[in-house]
Amino acid sequence: MANAASGMAVHDECKLKFLELKAKRTYRFIIYKIEEKQKQVIVEKVGEPTETYEDFTASLPADECRYAIYDFDFMTQENVPKSRIFFIAWSPDTSRVRSKMIYASSKDRFKRELDGIQIELQATDPTEMGLDVIRSRVN
Repeated sequence: MANAASGMAVHDECKLKFLELKAKRTYRFIIYKIEEKQKQVIVEKVGEPTETYEDFTASLPADECRYAIYDFDFMTQENVPKSRIFFIAWSPDTSRVRSKMIYASSKDRFKRELDGIQIELQATDPTEMGLDVIRSRVN
């Protein structure tokens, strides 16, 4: 169903892929794109579990907005392996104003569809979502 504020629907595949990442760890990341003509959020790309954070950031377009989920693995100070699911709202300064507005107005509703997000980041350039930023947010 479309969101009254932005008119964006969320394709079922978006939720399905997220559940697979969360429950089965089938993917390392998922990149979502708003299809303006269809007025819905769709899955643009999924990353295999073996892909790195660099593979993930390289998959984000330099001048277009996207939503992304990243499953970050890390070790606690007690040497316990853990993971956190990040939601990243990628909105580069170079993207179109209309696109930034649509992504911003659709974000909260889209996030509510994905139950299990643990940490949210808003990034307008790559330094705002660097690996050091990700690491600092898990502790």
